Amino acid sequence: MKSGFERGLMLKDALGSYRGSVEELDRIIDKDPENAEAYYDRANVRNSAGDRTGAIGDYTKAIELGLRPRERYLACGNRGMAKADLEDVEGAIEDFTAIINACPKNRRILRTALLNRSLLKKRTGDYNGADLDYQQALLINNK
Repeated sequence: MKSGFERGLMLKDALGSYRGSVEELDRIIDKDPENAEAYYDRANVRNSAGDRTGAIGDYTKAIELGLRPRERYLACGNRGMAKADLEDVEGAIEDFTAIINACPKNRRILRTALLNRSLLKKRTGDYNGADLDYQQALLINNK
């Protein structure tokens, strides 16, 4: 017996986000091309399946259309990780910098953005910048 995911059914999680197949999300987007959450959900499905390029495009579209702040930060972070996987380190740094500059109230998101940017700066040889980000992340209480 196939799972709901394999059958392409949409499931709504506890936070109200839809989860399903790319095909089902395609249908939702075709009906409502201004649905930022559908692009965000499709980006997550694509990213999970290893389609980093498709995920980046969908995260970008979702951000452009307007997500709630928490989802916008997560979309930027996920897009940054996908860019890093594709060796677009500078683009990934830009995404984490956007999160940091927005100064989210959620300290865990801010700390994670600083730690990820630190790792990426190391990859570019910016060891001083990496250390500064790491030290700043350590100062953030995770409450």
